[in-house]
Amino acid sequence: MSAATPMSLAEFEHALCAKGAYYHIRHPYHVAMYEGRATREQIQGWVANRFYYQVNIPMKDAAILANCPDREVRREWTQRLLDHDGASDEEGGIEAWLRLAEAVGLEREQVLSQELVLPGVRFAVDAYVNFARRATWQEAASSSLTELFAPQIHQSRLDSWPQHYPWIDPSGYAYFRTRLGQARRDVEHGLAITLQHYTTREGQSRMLEILQFKLDILWSMLDAMSMAYELNRPPYHSVTSERVWHKGIAL
Repeated sequence: MSAATPMSLAEFEHALCAKGAYYHIRHPYHVAMYEGRATREQIQGWVANRFYYQVNIPMKDAAILANCPDREVRREWTQRLLDHDGASDEEGGIEAWLRLAEAVGLEREQVLSQELVLPGVRFAVDAYVNFARRATWQEAASSSLTELFAPQIHQSRLDSWPQHYPWIDPSGYAYFRTRLGQARRDVEHGLAITLQHYTTREGQSRMLEILQFKLDILWSMLDAMSMAYELNRPPYHSVTSERVWHKGIAL
């Protein structure tokens, strides 16, 4: 096969799945969580910081919808907003995450204030949302394909956390249980868009880079948390123990 020859659908899907080697389930911070070596502060820090990712997912999806002229795609993609924001008859993923925060001992108001969100996490998530706003809708939609690997990470938490962290209220695990099914459904839709859209070798290579970009986002978030909660070196640690970093000013 020459460098210009497109991969077959099977080869392209295999290349996408191979990116799972870089999924953040392999980050030492996450490994420590599912092996039972994380402290209460480390789990609380992860939950508080990951909340910023959760509340931005609907904004990412809304950007995709705003750029997408395909009615049928929009009709199906809209479900993702409802999954996170909730509908008239259900609370949604953001509310479920707040219940997780309460289950690990955080105050709901503190999590909602986002005062615990580290700047490295904020910058990474903001980069993802801004990418979705500027990219074509197909590229932004395909960037969500880290969902290929999401069921494994949700299941790892459901399997290990109750055993290792009995102090966590079991009601907090509802988010992970719900996302097991939602992620599998979303993968089918996102993968179909990706396989249909990227038909040239150049396009397929770009898509693999886009997927790596999303993996970089998730890994960088944990790098920031590792510095703050494992190495005890939060931002400005050598200057002050106060949380002086910015809290979300529009830039």
